[in-house]
Amino acid sequence: MSAFDNFELCRSILESLPVGICVLDAQKKIVFWSDGAERVTGRLRHEVIGRSCISQSLLHCDQPGCEYCGEDCPLARAIKTARPVESLCFIHHKAGHQLLVRSRAVPVHNAHGSIVGAAAVFDEQSDALTTGGPRESNCRPSGVDGITGVANHETTRSRLREALTVFDETHVGFGVLCFRIEQFDRFRASYGSEAASSLLRVFARTLENSLCRTDVIGRWSDEEFLVILNGYPENALQSITQRLRRLLADDSIGWWGERRSLAFTIGQASAQRNDTIESILKRAHASLAESSVSAARAGAAGSSTAGS
Repeated sequence: MSAFDNFELCRSILESLPVGICVLDAQKKIVFWSDGAERVTGRLRHEVIGRSCISQSLLHCDQPGCEYCGEDCPLARAIKTARPVESLCFIHHKAGHQLLVRSRAVPVHNAHGSIVGAAAVFDEQSDALTTGGPRESNCRPSGVDGITGVANHETTRSRLREALTVFDETHVGFGVLCFRIEQFDRFRASYGSEAASSLLRVFARTLENSLCRTDVIGRWSDEEFLVILNGYPENALQSITQRLRRLLADDSIGWWGERRSLAFTIGQASAQRNDTIESILKRAHASLAESSVSAARAGAAGSSTAGS
């Protein structure tokens, strides 16, 4: 009898692999969670074993229009279609941010050929979301924001100037997204600077994990982030904005036993001929203001409907 016929030995090998391994039963409950899965997601075995994959917000695909696909996640699709499924996915890390992974899920059959569950291998995806190499260094160490680890205001402004110069020479489009965390000062006053800094770090990490490595992410002001999307045509900005809106909406931090989060708004602008830093930022902030007004009106309408 080979040593590898021993079940516990095989299990220990799977548990020790550096990649994440997750196994579901037919009811989509997690029955196996490897050391690699703990490393990638920040979630320990006792936090996930026996729980539903769907309720844990794990392995959601990145297909256009997907609202966190729920019953159609890669693992569920492997069970439903009886075929292997490979896709880029987002995992909701225990720390609160969204993490891009590549998942390979396969159906699991019993000795009679019936599907009894699914298994997935996943690991943090270091490649860009689209074609494009590793993320360029956003800045020198001296140009990093001390709280979030992304580019600071001065470096982001410098990179925006570079993007405009390249646009003037090549006419290859790029866009600017401006993110504002609403009521941030009130949040900091209520929960303290440490909680506020944690929320900023989670927000910045999700942006870093969700964008191409050629894009630039910077902290523009106390409660604002600026993203420079290099090489994108104007008609791509809306879909990117919607995808980021869905991902960031799930960001939160654990604070004194509760989950804390804040609403945010997004403004956008595409580069135009003869643009300056001031002109493109003016359009991005005008778009941001329009988004804030629209969000306030939607909230007021929802309150009115709830009260009627």
